[in-house]
Amino acid sequence: MVKDLLEERARGLGFLVAWAPLALPEEVKARFLAWLRSGRHAGMAYLARHPEVRLDPALRFPARSALLLAAPHAYPDPGRPPGGVRLGRVARYAWARDYHLLLEPHLRALEEVARGLGLWARGYVDHGPLPERSLAALAGLGFIGRSGMLIRVGGGSYLSLAVLLTDLPPPPPAPVPGRCGRCVRCLAACPTNALLGDGTLDARRCVSYWTIEHRGAIPYPFWDGVGEWLFGCDLCQEACPWNRFGSVWTGFRPEPDLAHPDLQDFFQLSGRAFGRKYAGTAFLRPGRARMARNALIVLANLGEGLGLIRQGLSDPHPLVRLTALQAAHRVGRPDWGRRLLLDPDPRVAREARRLWRGEPPSPVDLFQDEGEAPGP
Repeated sequence: MVKDLLEERARGLGFLVAWAPLALPEEVKARFLAWLRSGRHAGMAYLARHPEVRLDPALRFPARSALLLAAPHAYPDPGRPPGGVRLGRVARYAWARDYHLLLEPHLRALEEVARGLGLWARGYVDHGPLPERSLAALAGLGFIGRSGMLIRVGGGSYLSLAVLLTDLPPPPPAPVPGRCGRCVRCLAACPTNALLGDGTLDARRCVSYWTIEHRGAIPYPFWDGVGEWLFGCDLCQEACPWNRFGSVWTGFRPEPDLAHPDLQDFFQLSGRAFGRKYAGTAFLRPGRARMARNALIVLANLGEGLGLIRQGLSDPHPLVRLTALQAAHRVGRPDWGRRLLLDPDPRVAREARRLWRGEPPSPVDLFQDEGEAPGP
């Protein structure tokens, strides 16, 4: 009865729901630990902190079960707004306001409902040590496809997940069989061969990792793979046949200025002004300088926006200046980097001298000393 009431309230909020026990199968735990040992989490060190707690949430929480909530975001392109330099592509989930902020009030409401029923409950939206995707698969909300995404039969993989932990008795696992069959379209679509074919990926090769999570410079050999992706990458999902059937949660509203941002913002706004304009969006995770870094790579790959590339050479952030140097080389204007031969940042100055000598751009991240893992 209590489970039914929580489910009814969650469905009334528009979510897809399913219950899962917190005890993951041993093979799932072993697979995750082996993935960590191989270094395929790249610079996402938080994934390797206390993995035993991530794999067994009951070690930290007085919880026994989890209500999984999925909010689909398979919305259509809202169209390009007028004005600005609007090049490049943005992953679909970032076309709306940050899903963490949009989902959390509903989780808080569900927590109150649960507590009113005499339960312990705590909600998380992708920011706690929880294996959301594995729990969702265990609950039968979908299956893990070759892309590593949770795919819902008849609903696709454009899903934002949240979890409501409770102390209700755990239900039996109810996983659904995988339905990829012989399809390998996602593997063929990945521009950097990051997908391993077994439902996992190597983040060291993933465009989404490089453009969102990576803090330093994106190594030049990956620029071809980045292509037009300004933020994230959806190519594996766009290739998936199941995504013909996607839907949209009522709380999501895609915005033209997020789906097609004005690249000039990343060069002309101060960090504070950037934070004000893009408050409540996914763009705050990389921040102004890293969005400028991404924009320079897209502009160089497309051979457009040369004025912004020149502007990047004078940027106050050394990461942007370094990327602008390499972008200028890519569009055939290495002479633009002459002004940086005596740059105050030694990494930028070294790269400027390298390119001035006619050598190719450095193939590694020159900002690795900031704690990032190198690419493969």
